[in-house]
Amino acid sequence: MRRLIAAAIVLAVLVGLAAAAQLLLPRIAADRLRDRLAHDGRVESVSVSAFPAIKLLWGRADRATVRMANVRAGVGRLGSLIGRTVDTGRVDASARELDVLTLRLRDAQLRKRGNRLVGEATVTDADLRAALPPGFAVRPVASANGQLVLRGTATFFGATISANAVLLAQDGQLKIAPDVPFGAFATLTAFSDPHVHVDGVDARAVPGGFRLTASGRLSG
Repeated sequence: MRRLIAAAIVLAVLVGLAAAAQLLLPRIAADRLRDRLAHDGRVESVSVSAFPAIKLLWGRADRATVRMANVRAGVGRLGSLIGRTVDTGRVDASARELDVLTLRLRDAQLRKRGNRLVGEATVTDADLRAALPPGFAVRPVASANGQLVLRGTATFFGATISANAVLLAQDGQLKIAPDVPFGAFATLTAFSDPHVHVDGVDARAVPGGFRLTASGRLSG
């Protein structure tokens, strides 16, 4: 009888500890994530969930949801932030403003399911003009097969020159190539990060600008 009572007490203690961990560990993980993200912008809300919660001690989670007012990150830093989601099965992150170098993206969203990634953001005409040197303009004019055709114009001494370029995913990177014969020899890399393999890009017109979408997966 005493052994049964002792076993029941131990079982009750273990159940109590497990219940406490399930309540406390997600909150602790969310607070730690909030503190890390605060270095890159203003955090509005963070939630983390995992079952059993004890796997949070090894940095693994089932789901994380992040809402930020603004984020400031260079291309390399942005890739690093995305790479940190590798041990979280489902991620829903958003930022009302995302500043990447000189370009401001609005209503930016990142969705992760397993290792698949989809990112979206709105680029306004005004923000795009502000990011480019005076006299230059760029706008998407067509998209298909994971590629985006851009029309660029430059004005010099009253004369306007126009040319097309293609923004495409190649070898997991985002590259820009002039839309002319042998343009591949003048290709420039717009985004490259060891954490992210980009599969394709797309864009659609929205009032005052366009909505840019990129899809890919975590790599490495």
